[in-house]
Amino acid sequence: MLIHRHDDASDDGPRWRAFVEAQGFGHLVAAGCDREIPVIVPTQFLLDGDTVRLHLAAKNPIFAAFDENPTVVLSIAGDWAYIPGEWKQIDDEDPRFGIPTTYYAAVQLTGTVTVADEPAEIAATLTAQVGDLEPDADYVDPIEHGARLRTIRGVTIEVAEVRAKFKYGGNVDADHRAAVADRLAERQGPGDAAARAHMDC
Repeated sequence: MLIHRHDDASDDGPRWRAFVEAQGFGHLVAAGCDREIPVIVPTQFLLDGDTVRLHLAAKNPIFAAFDENPTVVLSIAGDWAYIPGEWKQIDDEDPRFGIPTTYYAAVQLTGTVTVADEPAEIAATLTAQVGDLEPDADYVDPIEHGARLRTIRGVTIEVAEVRAKFKYGGNVDADHRAAVADRLAERQGPGDAAARAHMDC
């Protein structure tokens, strides 16, 4: 993805981590080798330090791509809001000359994948994920599911590179950002509050 200097958050660990952890869902992309298109799988995940943990059905076609090439990308995007062009013009600026855009956050985690087939390893992944999503839930130890664990496989990704983009008007001054933030607060559409929360104004 294109990342301009004013919306680059790749080195801002607390910011992109908070976003990734809040989303908890993304698209896992495996290029494989000599494929016309990569394999792309939407999935829930857990970011645990510099490791991503998740599980997938054992029959998922992405495992063949892992075997061909263990380098993968987990792509997470969200907190988006459409910004009409007129919102970006203030004072005596002609609103007809405003250029519409979309504000959004996006993080791409690149790393090496490892697949777990042993029941104890799969159960550990499930325990970590469910513990994160339902910390107060009462459930049996996943290892108790026995043979059913064979229908899924555990996946870990050791993150080697982070590319993070937070496109929220960083290319304009505080007055223009504030004007857009005010309009987002007024509109209160899906994603507007999340987008506004990212704006520095």
